[in-house]
Amino acid sequence: MKSTQPLKIFGEIVLPGENKTINVEMARLHTTTKLNIPIIVRRSKLDGPVVLFTAGIHGDEINGVEIVRQLIHKKINRPKKGTIICIPIINIYGFVNKSREFPDGRDLNRSFPGSKKGSLASRFAYHILTEIMLNVDFAIDFHAGGASRFNAPQIRLTQNNPVLKKLADAFNAPFTLYSKNIIGSFRNSSEKLKVKMLLFEGGKSLDINDDVAREGINGVKRFLDHLQMLDLKQIPENAVASTIYIEKSSWLRAKCSGMLNDNNSVGKYVTKGTVLGIITDPFGKFERKIKAPNDGYVINANHSPIVYEGDAIYHLSNTFGDGDE
Repeated sequence: MKSTQPLKIFGEIVLPGENKTINVEMARLHTTTKLNIPIIVRRSKLDGPVVLFTAGIHGDEINGVEIVRQLIHKKINRPKKGTIICIPIINIYGFVNKSREFPDGRDLNRSFPGSKKGSLASRFAYHILTEIMLNVDFAIDFHAGGASRFNAPQIRLTQNNPVLKKLADAFNAPFTLYSKNIIGSFRNSSEKLKVKMLLFEGGKSLDINDDVAREGINGVKRFLDHLQMLDLKQIPENAVASTIYIEKSSWLRAKCSGMLNDNNSVGKYVTKGTVLGIITDPFGKFERKIKAPNDGYVINANHSPIVYEGDAIYHLSNTFGDGDE
């Protein structure tokens, strides 16, 4: 889309050089209380692409919300050219209730492309695509690990896509993982609309981690600088090292139930046999070490104090297996 053209979102017109917050009614509670989603739009008068930053599609993944909040607060969303759209919380209902789900109990990130006459989640997914994504050229969707699983800061993208790889290189997160698009996901439907979308994962649900937020914000600066959209007052910070690409990874699962004592190895490179954590029982009868089955990077760790047999507890890079839990 050309920045010289009027931008229409949910019936609201945003002109070149204009800034506007559009409040979209997502739904009404049984009390008739409205749930509105603020969409923050900043446009330059100079022609350029439309970039979207979103978070909170799962309402309990607060770390992503914090990243997009800081993009707005620090005026990183003020484009030198083009347009930047920020939606800090897509699932405002889940955010209010500290819940992953949408008001109808569904996972919004499995409801795309949606339907105009479907469930509440399906209808909202449909309107996100038709009212917003049809205008967008580039996007980053911010997530965190679910169910107490802590993700090292990482970008996820599909394989064999040189354009996305260049964008991931520009973002330069500590890790970049190749992962398949999941049917029904926001990323999958956006890709079908030719939107170049990266997915950021970092931290865990119901938590704000300053280090993860810092990685996300600095990555966005480098991303916008790559697109020549970063405001001149903003300075992109160079990463300490180039992103580490991970093509294959696998989950290590608990072999017994008990209390998990994590050795804080997430984000680190470990060798085969390294003790990642210990599972114990509350009565002092046993302690079972969890050892790395191979050399690799620990890209996710379960921070739940209690685990059950078969629970995913560590996600390691390797030369075999796949990244699906």
